[in-house]
Amino acid sequence: MAHLTNLKNANKTLFFNKFQGAGNDFIMVDNRNNEHDHHNPAFIARLCDRRFGIGGDGIMFLENKAGYDFEMVYYNSDGQPSSMCGNGGRCIVAFARKLAIIKEETNFLAVDGPHYAKISEETDWVSLQMIDVDHISQDNHAYILNTGSPHYVLPSKALKTLDVFSEGRAIRNSALYADKGINVNFVEDMGDHYFVRTYERGVEDETYACGTGVTAVAMAMAKEKNQKGLVKTDLKVMGGDLNVRFHYDGQEFTDVFLEGPATFVYEGNISY
Repeated sequence: MAHLTNLKNANKTLFFNKFQGAGNDFIMVDNRNNEHDHHNPAFIARLCDRRFGIGGDGIMFLENKAGYDFEMVYYNSDGQPSSMCGNGGRCIVAFARKLAIIKEETNFLAVDGPHYAKISEETDWVSLQMIDVDHISQDNHAYILNTGSPHYVLPSKALKTLDVFSEGRAIRNSALYADKGINVNFVEDMGDHYFVRTYERGVEDETYACGTGVTAVAMAMAKEKNQKGLVKTDLKVMGGDLNVRFHYDGQEFTDVFLEGPATFVYEGNISY
């Protein structure tokens, strides 16, 4: 059992689950009884630390919310409240099923509003409805849009060898984006799919996958190629495969779904 010291609420035990979605890993906590006060950035950051805590790209607290199956309260690994996390949203759906809160379908609340999701009865495949998007702007060759979180999408070459950490960090901390931050996605067209690598704000590093990021990539590429109607996009990230589907009329993206695996890793207790 690990021990966290010099934190508030000493001598408590936190029971947690770990889930990952295409390599994007998250700590999951059932907080329906409001036992754990998570308004403590240092505490959250310590839990997410891969050397001194449990380790994860972020942490989610599943809480009760009237009118919904549950509420998703999400923090990045830096301990700060975050905007929407697509892979995290898929993982918390799998967690809710593990807790027997839901079976195959759910309606839950996240920071960017209500979400519908469906999880396969026999597998860990989760289809999560994302917000509609009606605006994409450009910054030179990059596309800028918000899919629940703000994203910068840059078509790239030789992405496998690109220094995503350095390049992504430079863009995220540039004068235009430093204040609020932005997630930076590099995308290479591989013909039958897109290869995507992402530098995430809040994590301040490259992650193995980013759900809102691949959603932004699929939309940006549909706009660039003028693909209209029902569009389904296959994407490969460092942690596996994802797909995004939506309807695009040339102006607005609607009926947006992010799909991929949400896999249970392990569960445990940590005292603090």
